[in-house]
Parts: sequence; structure tokens; C-alpha cells
Amino acid sequence: MNLVSMLGLPFLACLLLSLVLGYLGLHVVKREVIFIDIAVAQIAAFGILAAHLFLGVPGNSIQTLLFGIGATLLAAIFFAVARRKTTQIPLEAVIGITYAISAGGVLFMIGKGTGGHTHVQEMLSGALLWVKPRDLVWTSAVLALVGACFALFRRPFQRISDGYDEAVAAGMRVIGWDFAFYALCGIIITLSVRLAGVIVTFCFLIIPATVSALFSRKWGVRLLVAWLTGAVSSATGLLFSQWLDFSAGGSVSLFLGFAVAGSALIAYARRRHQK
Repeated sequence: MNLVSMLGLPFLACLLLSLVLGYLGLHVVKREVIFIDIAVAQIAAFGILAAHLFLGVPGNSIQTLLFGIGATLLAAIFFAVARRKTTQIPLEAVIGITYAISAGGVLFMIGKGTGGHTHVQEMLSGALLWVKPRDLVWTSAVLALVGACFALFRRPFQRISDGYDEAVAAGMRVIGWDFAFYALCGIIITLSVRLAGVIVTFCFLIIPATVSALFSRKWGVRLLVAWLTGAVSSATGLLFSQWLDFSAGGSVSLFLGFAVAGSALIAYARRRHQK
């Protein structure tokens, strides 16, 4: 009973992240924008720190969260236009440059204000073990709405993810659809980072999707594999953290790493056997 009371809410939080980020990760891997998570998290941190340090908005409040989401919406416009209009530079390079600039802004604000170091530490590592029921409920509600938008627009999103140039040739309004995708992506990542930290969010976004890509090309199968990978890694990681009194976020990330390493070995052995 003590184990359930201690790990129940963190496990539910991890399942929530697995469901949402597992699906989003399929698109991210397909679009080859792997570091979108870190860039968006840094942009959100820039908005949150600016609101907190310069406008006096209380930290960890809804107001600062809205400033963070607002910053990611501006980034969504930029990424959508950059992908369509900037043909000489890969979007991943644009994302990397955006990350570097926003990180520089965050470091500047940390040096100018007080309390910035604490916020950055919380943003990186998260606090899975201290998730509150209230935070989990309202985060789930918002992510459910975002998930409904993904379900509603799944066909154009998948078409662009499967082939951007083909979507352009077919006459799709790719800038508008890309803005919608990156805007929803920004909301998801901002809320996920607030719940679990950048490192755990990045692992849930990329690793389950990578594992699924090793075994199937079908969206439905890949989604199930991604969800299963996230759920099993969450359960084993949290139990491991409790057993050895280890960081919950670090432990879950570690077991997600074990999952992708083991899956790569299995996929390699299967290809060797088929030859």
C-alpha cells in the first residue's frame, strides 16, 4: 500500500506522458526534427523567466505558464514559415540555432535576476515524485483537448510527416498545417516539462518512437509499440528508483535508454536471422 501511495501518481503522470508524447514522437521522428523538444522547452523557459524576472509574475503560476506557451506559439509561426521558405538550410539547423539563441537569453536572465538557477534546475530534472493530484488533473484535461485536435487533424498531419514535398506538390497549405502542428507541439512540451522536466520529456518523445520504428512502418503498430515501451519503462524505472532511492526522472530515462538499446539488438539479430 505504501508503494502504491508513493508511486501511484508518478506512474499515472508517466502514463500520460507516454500516451501523448508517444504519438507526437512518431511525427517528430518522421519529420526529422529530433531536437524540437529541447528547443521548444528552452523557448518556453525564456518566456517564463522573462515574465517572472522582469514583469514580477509569480513563479510556477498559470500566468507564467501562459507566457511560456505564448513564446512557443511565436516559435511555431517561425518554424512553419522557415521550413517552407528556407530551402538552403535544413529545419533541424534552424531549430538548433533557435535553441542556442534562446539558451543565451535564458543565461542572460539568470545572471540578471534571482531565483533563475532554481527554475532552470526544476525545468531540467522535474519533480515526478512530487506530482500533485490537482496538477495531474488539469494537465490531463488540457492534453486531452490537444490530443483531440491531433485526432481531428491526423490526416493532414500524417500526410505532411510522411512526405513534405509531396504535400506541397498536392497543393496543401503546409505553412498553416505546420503552424498548427508546432503550436500543439509547443503546448504539449511546455506542460510535459512542467510536469516531469526536459530530460524525461525528451526521452518519452524520442525513445518510444525510435523503438517502434525498428519493428514496423505502420502508424497503428508503431503507436502501440511506443505506448508499450513507455509504460513498461515507466513502471520498471519507478520501481528501480524506489528500490535504490534514486532520482525518479533519471531512473525512468535510464530504463527508456535500456529499452532502445535492447530493441536495437533484437532488431539487428532478427535481420541477421532473416538473411
